[in-house]
Amino acid sequence: MTRPTSQPLLGVIANPVSARDIRRVVANAGNLQITDRVNIVLRLLQAARAAGVRRALLMPDRGGIRALLERHLRRGDDSLPDIGWLDFEPMSTVEDTYIATRRLQEAGAAAIVVLGGDGTHRAVARELACAGRAPPIAGLSTGTNNAFPELREPTITGLAAGLYAAGRIAAAEALQPNKLLEVLIHPRDGGPQRRDIAIVDAVITHDRSVGARALWKTGSLAAAYLAFAEAEAIGLSSIGGLLQPVSRRERGGLVVQLAGDPAHTLLTLLAPIAPGLVLPVPVASWQRLAPDEPATVLQQAGTVALDGERELAFEAGDRVTVTLRENAFYTVDVARCMAAAARDGLQRRPAPGADLSNPDR
Repeated sequence: MTRPTSQPLLGVIANPVSARDIRRVVANAGNLQITDRVNIVLRLLQAARAAGVRRALLMPDRGGIRALLERHLRRGDDSLPDIGWLDFEPMSTVEDTYIATRRLQEAGAAAIVVLGGDGTHRAVARELACAGRAPPIAGLSTGTNNAFPELREPTITGLAAGLYAAGRIAAAEALQPNKLLEVLIHPRDGGPQRRDIAIVDAVITHDRSVGARALWKTGSLAAAYLAFAEAEAIGLSSIGGLLQPVSRRERGGLVVQLAGDPAHTLLTLLAPIAPGLVLPVPVASWQRLAPDEPATVLQQAGTVALDGERELAFEAGDRVTVTLRENAFYTVDVARCMAAAARDGLQRRPAPGADLSNPDR
């Protein structure tokens, strides 16, 4: 992990197009407008400045976030840290997130605040998990499916990330380790392996192509490998969460095999796989997934959806394995940070001559 420096730097990656895939259309869910995203960024940066952060580096974009932020800055706002932009030309693809994550690590960001859904957070985590010393993520939920990032007021996330980035809370108390799923495709012809990761769920489908990527039809599901599965989650991980919950903090994960016909159906589960979309899922079986033990996918050909989006296609004869990895990357534990701030009086500014020695005051 990157340790906070004497000149704390906070990184911000804001996806301007998260929550705009087909799942939002079929479920009649709402979208965050660019002005809403800019307001979120302003709130978290104002809070980070109050916690001690003096500099912030942001990902550039073509979606309007940078333009609106710069318009705000031209009017003057001394409640914000010094704001800079990473120096690269955005392409409006996931590659922007990969580049921004690498550049923020190189710049020495003590923490990276991420605005997006599971897919955006996965892209950041994929880069961080490959690094030996990586900054933690402070996640904000602005996507379609948000099983990984917390739904929390940005001001509080900004305070927590800022307190850690400024070195006012130790890593041992501020940070939380996270699991991920490593997917390997071993080609039948002996060619190079393909590798990718998921931070919530790796779902095997019968589909032969990635198509529109976003996965929302349950009829094509073959199996779900879950790093964690919480009963209150939205998305494909809710299938496991409503069968046998596994928290993101406990060891191991879960595997759910889906039934392709009534003869193999043990039960039908009504699961919230997208906002406003509760669909029947035929379940054949489920069992715990042990860490560091590769599980071989039974499906002979299809695609692997990583955190809700089809990313990898495989053919008959290819061998696909999914392995749960513990302690793969770190996140800022907002609740623990704020509890430490209260306990240690980190946000107090005593009046001149005030006596605070009485703990009951």
